[in-house]
Amino acid sequence: MKVTGPAVIAANSLSSSGPILPRLSPRNICHPYGFTPAPDEDPTVTHFPGSPEPEQVQAAADEPTAAAPAPAPENTPSDTTAEPPATAEPPATTEPLSTAEPLSTAETVASNDWGRVDAAGEVFVRTPDGERSVGSWQVGQPEQALAFFGRKFKDLAVQVDLLEQRLGSGAATPDEIASGVRRLREALVDAKVVGDLESLATRLDAVESHVSERRAERRAARAQAQDEARDRKEAIAAEAEEIAHGNDWRHGADRLRALLDEWKSLARLNRAVDDSLWRRFSTARTQYTRRRKAHFAELAERREGAREIKERILVEAEDLATSTDWGGTSRRYRELMAEWKAAGPAPRNVEDMLWKRFRAAQDTFFEARNSHQAERDTEESANLQLKEELLVQAEALLPIQDWKAARAELRSIQERWEQIGYVPRDARRGVEGRLRRVEDAIRQAEQAEWQRSNPEAYARAQDTVDQLQTLIADLEQKVEKARASGNERKLREAEEALTARRAWLEQAVQARDEFAG
Repeated sequence: MKVTGPAVIAANSLSSSGPILPRLSPRNICHPYGFTPAPDEDPTVTHFPGSPEPEQVQAAADEPTAAAPAPAPENTPSDTTAEPPATAEPPATTEPLSTAEPLSTAETVASNDWGRVDAAGEVFVRTPDGERSVGSWQVGQPEQALAFFGRKFKDLAVQVDLLEQRLGSGAATPDEIASGVRRLREALVDAKVVGDLESLATRLDAVESHVSERRAERRAARAQAQDEARDRKEAIAAEAEEIAHGNDWRHGADRLRALLDEWKSLARLNRAVDDSLWRRFSTARTQYTRRRKAHFAELAERREGAREIKERILVEAEDLATSTDWGGTSRRYRELMAEWKAAGPAPRNVEDMLWKRFRAAQDTFFEARNSHQAERDTEESANLQLKEELLVQAEALLPIQDWKAARAELRSIQERWEQIGYVPRDARRGVEGRLRRVEDAIRQAEQAEWQRSNPEAYARAQDTVDQLQTLIADLEQKVEKARASGNERKLREAEEALTARRAWLEQAVQARDEFAG
């Protein structure tokens, strides 16, 4: 290939340790977003790694030199130890971007579907608007130029791939993706690459379309989040107002703190709505806090009053702890307990101490009473056994034959009964009932004897007999008259009355005879 330009590079100055990597002029310094010369370089000089400096090149030109080696045939590797040049392979199914006439009339020495290199080393890329120069290649094979600028195209394609991946994964926001699309579009305008630039532009169009869709989705999501946040904040404000009017002092404060944390986690609404709902919520919290403080201040006052009452109760309770008036003191302790409960709780720092003292005073008294009761139970059990022996003697008097002798014996038993003392409460009713039945039997025998020997009672019984006999005689006459008249109804009534009076007469005669003795 013919070498042109202000600098001539000797072939033996190239490195033999690897592929030839030219250092391009300002036109072909490749960068994804454009081509710029180094600030300290002459933009008219093409310089390559490992080549002599410009001064050395000029000196070599002044000296006689041997003929330059013949250029290698086209599409043939150079006689260096560098690796063979890579060639860009365009997609099999993609047509070239443009068939416009080339910008240069020089002979094309290498080409592919997306660009070409002319005999002067100028590299062109085909675009929908025609060919565009992307740089010059002044050393090496022309196919290497196409491969080099093809790799730069692949760098741009990789960046488009990354945009598509970040859009699909959601790793970037739509604004970030849109910014990347803008940068790549600007880079494509004057990209120093050889490749299917139209396909990259089409892919960027698709990415931009998806960005619009993603923005619409985000707007819809934000609108939905706003609606949900408004509904939730209204619910929070309503719940806070309900708590503010209630009296749940134990859990209300905790619930309001939880509602505040939830409020902070919700999205902000437009200022007017958000401020209105916040004022409702804040007012409810303030109202609840004031009422809660007032409640606990009143509670503290009541607790202080309860402390004074319980200290007074405690003094009396400790005085009664050594009392032996078991019944009266027990009743008083029950009254003191009722007063203690009615007083309500004292301050927490003294409530337990006061209760322990009150409980200790009660325990002292009731333990002594229980000890006394245990001794009394033993004594009452022995008394029960003695009274059961007396009951056997009393019940032996039944049935009563001589009520006077029985009464004398019972009186002796009762005197010994009283001397024995108390029996257990659960057995008291049983033994007293058995003794009472003997007393009743003697009393009934005495009354019956008195009735039999009473003249007035005999006279009343004889008078009853006489009246019944007169009534029976009258009924017998009525029966005869009814039978003679043939009146069945009157006959039946008269006979029924006569039968009843005769039965009464038998009972009256029997009672009269008992009084007669």
